[in-house]
Amino acid sequence: MALHLQVAYCSCILIGLLFIMVAEQGAARKLKDGYEQDNEQFVNLKINDQIDTHLENLDPLLYVFFSLSDITVGKKLPIYFPYSKPSETPKLLPKEETDSIPFSTSQLEYLLNLFSFPKGSPQAKAVEYTLKQCELESIKGETKFCANSLESLLDFATQMLGGDTHLKVLTTTRLSNSTILLQNYTILEEPRETLAPKMVACHSMPYPYAVFYCHCQESKNRLFEILLGDENGDRVKASAICHMDTSQWDKDHASFKVLKTKPGASHVCHFVSTDSLVWLAA
Repeated sequence: MALHLQVAYCSCILIGLLFIMVAEQGAARKLKDGYEQDNEQFVNLKINDQIDTHLENLDPLLYVFFSLSDITVGKKLPIYFPYSKPSETPKLLPKEETDSIPFSTSQLEYLLNLFSFPKGSPQAKAVEYTLKQCELESIKGETKFCANSLESLLDFATQMLGGDTHLKVLTTTRLSNSTILLQNYTILEEPRETLAPKMVACHSMPYPYAVFYCHCQESKNRLFEILLGDENGDRVKASAICHMDTSQWDKDHASFKVLKTKPGASHVCHFVSTDSLVWLAA
């Protein structure tokens, strides 16, 4: 099975597309060389001079964090939303196929040979990174799981939210054809808060086929749907989560650098990536 790793994040996924992905499993997976970010992908940045000086040297991917006070109509924020072509998006495989493939750092050498990835290559580093992240212990009050098939993704969401629960999924969707990754967006309408005492967030990971890092935490979170637009007419229907309790977070979490705070000192809000899913009870 020759698979080529795409390191860039998966593109926006809607629930109906999950089932289509299974049928497309035979498509080749293409790796964009350079797991460590290539600055050339940011040549189309369009940021004005109003960015805080402490943010100037940040990795562009970190322009997703903000504070509750920012959620007001007319507020302008620099935001990074990933973009990738559907044809280059890793596909969700059926469970019977993923069950036959080891998914463990103890089998890393075997996996690199299976995927034909040379040791030390960007592809190999990405595979190792994902496996290690999936094997990290959960923080206090959190349940996490790496879903590598459609069935396991749905099973985990159902298990966390309740077996008899009808599921609803939110993500972030580009409403225009813009491929600009990072630019200033303005909040166009009054944000809509969705009551979700419990939610499951799933983030795509770099791997030869689709893998989602899913986690569910018993904590006070707030979920918003926000319509964003830029001066050129680009529109994004974005989902955003505000984590009200960060006391158990790693002190080196990137959000604390961006927001100039520390664990437990304040909440942290972030936009949901176009390649992530947020599950909640319908």
